[in-house]
Amino acid sequence: MKNKNIKILLVDDEPDILEIVGYNLSNEGYNVITGSNGVEAVKLGKKHKPHLVILDVMMPEMDGIEACELLRKNPDLSETIITFFTARGEDYSQVAGFDAGADDYITKPIKPKVLISKVKALLRRFKDKEESSEIIKVGNIVIDREEYKIVKGKEEIVLPRKEFELLSLLASKPGKVFKREDILDRVWGNEVVVGGRTIDVHIRKLREKIGDESFKTIKGVGYKFVV
Repeated sequence: MKNKNIKILLVDDEPDILEIVGYNLSNEGYNVITGSNGVEAVKLGKKHKPHLVILDVMMPEMDGIEACELLRKNPDLSETIITFFTARGEDYSQVAGFDAGADDYITKPIKPKVLISKVKALLRRFKDKEESSEIIKVGNIVIDREEYKIVKGKEEIVLPRKEFELLSLLASKPGKVFKREDILDRVWGNEVVVGGRTIDVHIRKLREKIGDESFKTIKGVGYKFVV
């Protein structure tokens, strides 16, 4: 996911914080939305469905703790990462924040480079959550990664482990071209691969079992799953 497609909701009642932090995040290419109190946080969260919310704790109208609780009740934001901005020594805020459903906290003041590193780490969690979904549904195919089960239409298809993992990878992002080296790294990892045509053989077997039309070869690059 490119930074320009990542939405970050930044909420703080201090204009300087919004300006400085917002500038540094925007400078990294993130799509930054700002608010100045908890009420705005809830409204903007519902409207924009951000990937990450950075909330100050002490704010007028509605504090960050209450705003976090309300954001967590919104099913559209179930995967959103929420972190608090807390002043040094506000240990009670950190505990209350976690109880309200926050994923982490950032202690301020914080240096811009450290902030960006923290944000990148938090967003990796979002990516991990996305990619670790146990159920993949594409077209008439359902892939249950927890039970290692494939259902196409009403037919259950049993696949060997590597074929299953290859299908899961390609089907996790239909239309995306996965390079051969990425496929080898993510499916076979450090295992010794016998022969340079290993991926091709597994793709051929998947075409026979799942359907030739579901897999497209990008010559000299890799493969993609099409719906």
